[in-house]
Parts: sequence; structure tokens; C-alpha cells
Amino acid sequence: MDWAQSWMPAHPIAQGLVAGVFIVATNLLGALVVLLWRQPSQRLQDGMLGFAAGVMLTASFTSLILPGIERGGVLPVLAGVALGALAMDLADHLIPHRHPFIGREGLDSKRVRAVWLFIIAITLHNAPEGLAVGVAFGGGHIREGILLMMAIGAQNIPEGLAVALGAAAAGFGKRFYAVFVAGRSGLIELPMAVLGAALVYLFAPLVPYAMGFAAGAMLYIISDEIVPETHRKGHERWATFGLMIGLMVMLYLDVVLG
Repeated sequence: MDWAQSWMPAHPIAQGLVAGVFIVATNLLGALVVLLWRQPSQRLQDGMLGFAAGVMLTASFTSLILPGIERGGVLPVLAGVALGALAMDLADHLIPHRHPFIGREGLDSKRVRAVWLFIIAITLHNAPEGLAVGVAFGGGHIREGILLMMAIGAQNIPEGLAVALGAAAAGFGKRFYAVFVAGRSGLIELPMAVLGAALVYLFAPLVPYAMGFAAGAMLYIISDEIVPETHRKGHERWATFGLMIGLMVMLYLDVVLG
């Protein structure tokens, strides 16, 4: 942790920028795996996504909710959690997008090309992750920010691979284009990280609300998208074990690096 803090810039917004670049790079790294590993089994994919869900679940509490409560009390954090979940639910119902297996969601999307609907869906998924990292750094919680950056980076690798595989399966061209789609949809994490850091740095009273908001948005994504997707093809046990491993890994890192 001391080494990680030593190469981080001093300004919280700059820290958000560095963290944003890092998590975008890990998303692209995961997408590039599809070029070498053309078709991992569905069981393994569900296990990896379960791992990502476990990491996100733990990070939501250890790096966002609990530090937010220490900073501003439980009620502002709970209000932020509720607002974050409601914001994601509203976006899910209003913004036209397309999941690779669930199909189209949101308002009438007949005029929007399928590839853009897919990119919008992954963008909606990735935005809270970038926001969460930025909020942690902007609030002055550099330890929690680094842990969250590492957590989001770790779970971005299997997610990037899953998105690239989903893009290829949905018929969006060759695998290089699938990697491009996955990488492009993950770019939203960079500006969201900077935005989150800037907002809470400039408006300090927002910190507990913002940390709760980011946590609520991530928890919504876990429950509404990742868990149902990993249980869709009968690999619930593998997905559950993956989630438990991700949870334990993140808890271990939180204790050891703390």
C-alpha cells in the first residue's frame, strides 16, 4: 500500500485520472484475451463473472459504504445507496440498449443500430465502476481508492473477456472488432472516474452521499445483471463459488493491504 501511494499524484482529481486509466487498461486487457482464448467454456465464463461480482460486492462495502459512514454518518450513505440504485433502474428502463442474451431493453430502440445498443448496455454497466473509483479518491480516501482501483481492475479482466465474447456471439463482426467494441464501451470509466473525483473534491459535503450512490449503483448491477446472467445456463454452483472466491480475495486484500 505504501508503494502504491508513493507513485500516486498528490491531487485527488489527478489520482482519479490515473485510476481511470488503470481500470480502462484492465478492461482492454481482458478483451484482448479473446484473441488468444477463442472460446472458454460457458461454465468457466459464469465462474469468472461470479468472481467479478464477489469483488464488486465486497468493494462496495469496504471501500465505499463503510468509509462513507465514518465520514458522514449512516443516513447520508443510505440515501446515496437508494439514489444510486434508483438512477440505474431509471437508466435501465429509459435508455435503449441491448444485452447479448436478454435482448433489447429500454424505450423503443428500432432506429438505433444493434452494435450501438450493445455498447450502450455495457457503458451503463461500466459507468458506476469508474464513478466509484473517482469518488473514493476525491473524498480523500486514498487507501480505499487504491483498493477499489485494484478491485475494479481485477474484475474488469473477466468482464472485458465476457463482453468481447458476447459481442462476437451477437454477430458484431470478427474478433478484432469484438475487442474494439469491448474496449470502446469500457472507456466511460475514465471520464466517470475524473468526474467522481472532481465532484466530491469540490463539494466536500457530497462525499458520504456520493460514496453511497456509487455503491448503490454497483450493487444494482450485481443483482440485476451479473447474478442473473451467470445463473442463466445452469452453472449456478460455479458462479456462486466464483462469487465467494472473489469476496474472500477482496476481504483478504483489504486486511493485508490496510
